[in-house]
Amino acid sequence: ILLIGTSAFAEYRIATVDLGRVFTNYWKTKQAQVAIDEKRTDFEKRGKDMLTTFNKAKEDYQKTVDTVNDPAVSSQERDKRKKAAEDKLKDLKDQDDALAQFDRGSRASLDEQLRRTRDNIVSDIRIAVSAKAKTDGYSLVIDTASQSVNGTPVILYSLPGDNDITEAVIKQINMGAPVDTPKSDDKPAAKPDSKAK
Repeated sequence: ILLIGTSAFAEYRIATVDLGRVFTNYWKTKQAQVAIDEKRTDFEKRGKDMLTTFNKAKEDYQKTVDTVNDPAVSSQERDKRKKAAEDKLKDLKDQDDALAQFDRGSRASLDEQLRRTRDNIVSDIRIAVSAKAKTDGYSLVIDTASQSVNGTPVILYSLPGDNDITEAVIKQINMGAPVDTPKSDDKPAAKPDSKAK
């Protein structure tokens, strides 16, 4: 029984791949990072503009409140200014709500784009890894970049050599890269989730 088990294991070829390196060096990751950075910058600019408008309205409200109790004006004028201050306060609350809603919405939109981008990129990489494994006769491919839920490496040691297909996969997935692909080595758009592998 031991001999049969050993023989079966000998035919079971295992390859390794550093999914983190593949993910970071994939041209679509770099392209997606540029798109996400542009979207984030746009959200930040719009949020800043909204905040500037809010702060100006707040100053205007405060000036109106300061004039409500001016003893030099008639009671009719004071009532008019009091009503104006109430209207400005309502507008301020509406602007504050709009700012909070914009902040939540922009964060949710970026998170969703990051998730979609990561899932699509990991899917492309899985297809490339599967194709390479089938071509080279590997039965199993293990991600050497995987981490456990405690943040510790899952693979503690891997013998470097022919069974590491990382470079081959990077080369394969970048074969169709457009000429104008971003060349920066910025952080990737989204790290692959070990659970998605």
